[in-house]
Amino acid sequence: MQRQARCYTVKRLALILTGSAIFAFNLNTFVHAGSLIPGGFTGLALLVKDCFLRFTGLSIPFSIINYSFNAVPAIISFKFIGKKFTLYSCLMIVVSSLLTDFMPSMFIEFIQLHDTLLAAVFGGILNAFAISLCLFADATSGGTDFIAVFFAEKYRKDTWNYIFAGNCVILAAAGFLFTLDKALYSIIFQFTTTLSLNSFYRGYQQKTLFIITNKPNEICALIYKESGHGVTAFDGTGLYTKAERKMLYSVVSAGEAGRLVAGIKKIDPESFINVLKTESITGNFYIKPRD
Repeated sequence: MQRQARCYTVKRLALILTGSAIFAFNLNTFVHAGSLIPGGFTGLALLVKDCFLRFTGLSIPFSIINYSFNAVPAIISFKFIGKKFTLYSCLMIVVSSLLTDFMPSMFIEFIQLHDTLLAAVFGGILNAFAISLCLFADATSGGTDFIAVFFAEKYRKDTWNYIFAGNCVILAAAGFLFTLDKALYSIIFQFTTTLSLNSFYRGYQQKTLFIITNKPNEICALIYKESGHGVTAFDGTGLYTKAERKMLYSVVSAGEAGRLVAGIKKIDPESFINVLKTESITGNFYIKPRD
């Protein structure tokens, strides 16, 4: 048991450090080449840094600005969401910010783009990949993610619309202070990040399982043990065979669906399983507590 815990800790650290390096590399290459403004506190920190440099001539380190913006959300997350979750997320913030400031120029000069559209598209993909590595480690890249997780888990409220509105304000300010095309290309960057993140990480998506089986109790026990989600059983009759069967209904996280289907087929090779994409759910859906 302790060995598994140590392996999981090493895995989390490896994912976060790798994600931090990719995140910083992306900021120093694609984002810098396209003069883009990412979403969230990262984009706000870059905007503040650019404003100080343009209007006062002062070059403030990105890390200092980013730490100041993330301080309060991190304290709230540590108190109300999860201590390890917050500490690992803070590790991502600290390492990625320091690497952004001190990454060797040889890595930055490796990518020299003169096409802003290419920078926005490939930068968005790389940004999503870095964030997804942190999510796989049960952490986050910080900033507005702390806020979104807090309201989602404590109050069952979706705050993404408010975060999107905040990002729009940041982009509008960038367009007003600098150039409009900078803000428009930043929208492409954020849109690409969102689409790519939905492909890389499916932990926030749900799947609906419809299972027709002769072994309902064993399958229900498996679903609850592996995912913590409940199951509803219905009586059914196969109109072709005239045999009495049970139909099980359960909504699980998308990342759990494949593993559960494989387990169900081991229990009942003759079972019939229909997996559907769930657009939205209302009610008590089990969310694994943050550590």
